[in-house]
Amino acid sequence: MKTLETAIPDVKIITPLVHGDNRGFFLESYNKKDFANIVGLGIEFVQDNHSRSGKNVLRGLHYQMEHTQGKLIRVTAGEIFDVAVDLRKSSPTFGKWAGTRLNSQNHHILWVPPGFAHGFLVLSELADVLYKTTDYYDPDSDRCLIWNDPDVAIPWPIRGQPLLSPKDQEGVRLKDAEVYYL
Repeated sequence: MKTLETAIPDVKIITPLVHGDNRGFFLESYNKKDFANIVGLGIEFVQDNHSRSGKNVLRGLHYQMEHTQGKLIRVTAGEIFDVAVDLRKSSPTFGKWAGTRLNSQNHHILWVPPGFAHGFLVLSELADVLYKTTDYYDPDSDRCLIWNDPDVAIPWPIRGQPLLSPKDQEGVRLKDAEVYYL
């Protein structure tokens, strides 16, 4: 596995080695030892999630205050624009974002460490997104940063309005959000 740089050094794009031929391909999407070499020791995943969404669906920007989650995200079908926003108040990149396209052709995997809000926009007709988390989902500590906060200024690759859940429509701006003091 190799890594590609993002605008925020703690957010990593992981490029697995893909073995392909006329039958298809094989890749190792997670290896604990290799992952530890990329992001450091002590990361343990406790939950796997699978999301399927249609074109122009925007999910996020989600985070949890009490059970802070790191996420390892990959796309098995389709394409998304995936974004992480740094919510660590003491970080030099606080309020900044890093984003990349993840799809079933490039096989890239995005590591979003604890302390970040995460969201994605579906660019293809349909996208299957799989992600591992470092803590369990806790609805009581679930928070949402609004997707179009002008202070964060993410240039989402969409014309018009995305399709949002009621929760995502009610996200708060960074200036009003609970943030991490890690």
